[in-house]
Amino acid sequence: MNRKILDKAVQNYIISHLSADVNTIALAKSPFAGISSAELANQITAKKKSEKKLPTWFIKECIYYPAALSIEQTSSEITARYKAKLVKGKSLIDVTGGFGVDALAFAKHVEQVIHCEINTELSEVAEYNAGILGFRNIKFKAIDGLEFIENSKNKFDTIYIDPARRAEKGKVFMLKDCTPNVAGNLDLLLSKTDRIIIKTAPLLDISAGLSELKNVSEVHVLSIKNECKELIWIIDKGFTAEPKIIATTLNQEEKEFITLKNEFSDVSFAEVISAEMYLYEPDTALLKTGAFNSIGVHYNLLKLHPQTQLYVSNHIQKKFPGRIFEIKEIITTGDLKKQKSLVGNVIVRNYPSNPEELVKKYKIKPGKDEFLIFSKNSHGENIVLKALIIQYY
Repeated sequence: MNRKILDKAVQNYIISHLSADVNTIALAKSPFAGISSAELANQITAKKKSEKKLPTWFIKECIYYPAALSIEQTSSEITARYKAKLVKGKSLIDVTGGFGVDALAFAKHVEQVIHCEINTELSEVAEYNAGILGFRNIKFKAIDGLEFIENSKNKFDTIYIDPARRAEKGKVFMLKDCTPNVAGNLDLLLSKTDRIIIKTAPLLDISAGLSELKNVSEVHVLSIKNECKELIWIIDKGFTAEPKIIATTLNQEEKEFITLKNEFSDVSFAEVISAEMYLYEPDTALLKTGAFNSIGVHYNLLKLHPQTQLYVSNHIQKKFPGRIFEIKEIITTGDLKKQKSLVGNVIVRNYPSNPEELVKKYKIKPGKDEFLIFSKNSHGENIVLKALIIQYY
């Protein structure tokens, strides 16, 4: 940690160059002794990445930023606040502390947090920033978190861990492919706590994760603006019942959908679709649960087609986590060729063409709130729905 970066003149330079080309700065001669151009470029890049993701850090003076990659990998303030509500007890240990965003959120809910980070410099940065932000109930340990737990005689009310995927693994992965290996050390962790909170990337398959873990009481699927951000696994010692799957959208209004892992529902299908009906497109968090029929039953909606995760209804439900459209017209593909000056953003669901092909074929111009939804009805017939969007999230 180069503390010269915290000098007022350097901080003013960083703030005044937030809109500058960082590549030009990195290649130019540094205007400050003892600070490289690469360091300046990194501070600017990392601070810019924090503006929306970590607004508390962004607006605070004299925050020291680690490598920009650490900012990309850290939780956002929004998801950190959500996870803090899942904590039990008065003490928590963050096994993989990183930049410290989660630890600071936890510190607002418990009396004592221990932040473990094997990267010595990152641990120093997190500790410094916590002091700047006014936190005094966090102890920072530059140590392997699992090693610290194993050697500790203490028990913790909650253990939090954010395992990182090893670089050689692709999109499909298992928890055993991550560092630290949570599944392989689960008995150790359960010997030190009654509650474990695990954060994973949303790419992890829920069924696969449940097959590697035990005592999972809840799986939380978090999304922001229809982008799945995190999976949060709650392990409660001794829990053996069916885990809840909770999909939560963290937008201006927090919305929640709860199902059980093996919940089976018989959804009804829309025999007739007409103008003035409403079409519902679930948020990615809901789709990640895999409870496609339960979505329809829970919100009293009719499914469009067995292989199409779209739903319709005669009524509007603003509490629905996802996009809602008002259907204005139903068009057959035969009639579509007769349409002139087609305008709308194209959505394709279970239809034998992709959006690019359809835009080119029918000369469709993009719209603002107008949408053309290409899909199938419950009879398997191709249909096109002209619709206006009335809710984005």
